[in-house]
Amino acid sequence: MRHAFPMNLVLDTEQRPGRTARERLTGQLRAALLSGQAGARDPLPSTRSLAAAVGVSRGTVVAAYEDLAGEGYVVTVPGSGTFVADDLPGSPRIGWDTADAPRPAAEPGPPREGAGSRPSPAGEPAGTGGPVINLSPGSPSTRFHAHRDWAAAWRSAVRAELPSLPPPAAGTEELRSLIAEHLRAARGVRCDPDDVVVTAGTSDGLGLLVQGLRPEGPTGARIATEDPGYPAARRVIARLDATPVPIPVSDGGMDAAALAAAPGPFAAVLLTPSHQYPLGGRLPVAARLALLAWARDAGAIVIEDDYDSDFRHGAPSLPTIASLDGEHRVALVGSYSKTLSPWLRCGYLVVPDASLRRRVLDVRADLGQPVSGLVQAALAEFLRSGGLRRHLIRVGREYAHRRALVIDATAHLAPRVGLAAIEGGLHAALTWTRGRSAEQVIARLADRGIRVASLEAYRHPVHAEGAARRPQGIVFGYGAPTDLQLQRALAEIAAALADGGSGAAVRAGTRARRRTGDTLEA
Repeated sequence: MRHAFPMNLVLDTEQRPGRTARERLTGQLRAALLSGQAGARDPLPSTRSLAAAVGVSRGTVVAAYEDLAGEGYVVTVPGSGTFVADDLPGSPRIGWDTADAPRPAAEPGPPREGAGSRPSPAGEPAGTGGPVINLSPGSPSTRFHAHRDWAAAWRSAVRAELPSLPPPAAGTEELRSLIAEHLRAARGVRCDPDDVVVTAGTSDGLGLLVQGLRPEGPTGARIATEDPGYPAARRVIARLDATPVPIPVSDGGMDAAALAAAPGPFAAVLLTPSHQYPLGGRLPVAARLALLAWARDAGAIVIEDDYDSDFRHGAPSLPTIASLDGEHRVALVGSYSKTLSPWLRCGYLVVPDASLRRRVLDVRADLGQPVSGLVQAALAEFLRSGGLRRHLIRVGREYAHRRALVIDATAHLAPRVGLAAIEGGLHAALTWTRGRSAEQVIARLADRGIRVASLEAYRHPVHAEGAARRPQGIVFGYGAPTDLQLQRALAEIAAALADGGSGAAVRAGTRARRRTGDTLEA
């Protein structure tokens, strides 16, 4: 049976087995929008009227609208309704923003960016004249701010009486207690609030640790780092007059044997064991224990960067190295930049070693606490109310769906092109040994308004001479773009890589591009 709704929306209401009511309704609405039944900025039926017409609960309609908003098909304006986004294929009014939508008179509020659009970075227009699709690795979906939980947490922080003194150097006691509670429940880390130091993110936390490694300061300290690894971390270490020493990655993480064979001494080792950055993989428990034993014998500490462990796709999280540490040799670095938004500039350190923590707090006291007390209060309420937990569940579904899009769009490139780093987090890596260079692929994508990163950029500079012998590769994120933007970008990526392969691969890449409805010229 087919039923007509207000605004002439026509849906197939036949109940088919094998899918939930929410999945059926989401798919039917998605198909209706892509078929052109509604244009940009058109309002969708109210949740109550659509529920009555289709014969489902209002909660099912609300959930379906949330799914479509997360995928970028619609934009929800609190107090006004749900509207078709402006970047659907064939949409007649490109460039519309939710600021144009009607807003309730009682709560004007600032305009927010539409869920289906992202601004083009200034000075970097796409070669096609359209907006840039930024696939910078690690960028999250930042639509959490549109949900009631965050709005309520922020209102609570703003309404509270402002203290006359600045926030404590370690951060507010309430936030530190809630972070410790979350880490015990989510990551198995046994820590007290006194072990936690609030930071302005990963780089800030790493900087504090490097400066606190030695009583006399970091000058001359040697810190083992993964190769390939996080380039910003190497820059922070070098900026503070310490030395990042590259250790190769093998079997999901730093090669413990290579570290043991490297000439010392070392003050610390920096690891991303839960999801190696950027190649992915999980450091096996045996290797984690071996690295702890190395740290004990070397008199060094382990700096564990747990940057995106909240997002696992199909595989359970391994215990943190911090949870295996019985000698207080691990300092855990965490951030809400990928969980929520880098604009919050908020993270944490867990430093169980009393001597190191005292030196870290001395540095923090001298430099000042960079995280606003308002942000700390809002984040504490977000944690206390369960808003963070609900947010992680919601965006976890979004990221799992986009990961599936990545796998589907690149499957025809195998085995010539390898796909990695998809077992968790927000990014993926593609590697190959024959065909175009990564620089050529990146330049072609840039001409089409798609920004990705070169795998070579994650290599340590001292190993640059071996670049010609290493596999080519690109790294890209799938957390920030909408589904439609991601599908367009993936079609271009597949076409750029397929062009360097067999004729069958080229034809498959062309078909992938056509499926997206993209009209960009090859």
